[in-house]
Amino acid sequence: MKILSTTVIGVIKDGKCAIGSDGQVTIGQSVMKHNSKKVRKLYNDTVLAGFAGASADAFALFERFEDKLQQYHGNLSRAAVELTKEWRLDKYLHRLEALLAVMNKDTSLLISGSGDVVEPDDKIVAIGSGGNYALAAARVLLKHTGMSAKDVVLESLNVASDICIYTNKNFSIEEI
Repeated sequence: MKILSTTVIGVIKDGKCAIGSDGQVTIGQSVMKHNSKKVRKLYNDTVLAGFAGASADAFALFERFEDKLQQYHGNLSRAAVELTKEWRLDKYLHRLEALLAVMNKDTSLLISGSGDVVEPDDKIVAIGSGGNYALAAARVLLKHTGMSAKDVVLESLNVASDICIYTNKNFSIEEI
């Protein structure tokens, strides 16, 4: 699934995690909104999540994912796998067009409706049209600086927003 709008990047470092996104909502070739919030804290502020894709679809998935987190007592990996199963098999959910990036202080995951639950090797998760730009920036910053997870997310979003036309500089960042 190729999502052509937004940048979401999450980083785990030194016992902390941060996730951030830009605020731009694009429909076709038009910018419809500049300050949308695409990241949030879930499950008693112990899990961070961000989305790329259709907003209504993503909000439906946030709710379902939070229900799974409750059901599995905050077990991030189990909740992600169970959400993915439901997403693939449910007639309504199967049509949703979004990607989720979720993380806690130990694990980062990418969740898709095609059945993917991917745990990146480097604890950096990035999605959206600017995701690869932010990912590259985050890898370099983590390797060559002593920046915090939150600062790496901020600078990675800055890099992506300078390159990706679907990414603006109105950032939302959450940290735990």
